[in-house]
Amino acid sequence: MSRIGKYPVVIPEGVTVALENNVVKAKGKLGELSVKFDETHVNVKIEDGKVSVTPLSESKMARALWGTVRAEINTIVHGVHDGFKKNLELIGVGYKARVEGTKKLVLTLGFSHDVDFVIPQGISITCTSPTQLTISGADKQLVGQIAQNIRKYRKPEPYKGKGIKFEGEYIRRKEGKKK
Repeated sequence: MSRIGKYPVVIPEGVTVALENNVVKAKGKLGELSVKFDETHVNVKIEDGKVSVTPLSESKMARALWGTVRAEINTIVHGVHDGFKKNLELIGVGYKARVEGTKKLVLTLGFSHDVDFVIPQGISITCTSPTQLTISGADKQLVGQIAQNIRKYRKPEPYKGKGIKFEGEYIRRKEGKKK
């Protein structure tokens, strides 16, 4: 029995959820998202402001998809209502970030040139300070992917800890050279 799948997804006010064929669509103040599911293994019903998922058989695949589909539906409902965000910190002398307009993020990371990052549609990036970035949007996967792509430009190194890291991330430090 799925521990997650047995709980229904509560639809908050301001969010509309529709079921068409084997696609669940959620629409809210932050946009519209959809998730496709396999109708041969699970059944999805919308009633009384709740979305419930039930397996159609006792097969291993049906039990696995039961919790997965419920979690994906919960994620899109939460995304269009509240959204998701990731915070990044730039650590290093002279490392800074700024947003130009709404389409471009400029990063100064110790290279001979600035790094320009084009902000995709559906994502908003704000700089609370020159060394703090906040990436937010409705799609959880896209927010995480964009945060990881920005982090790739300068990963934190283990000796001084310089680089781009997630807020609260622990960087395991190494001992430097000895005399």
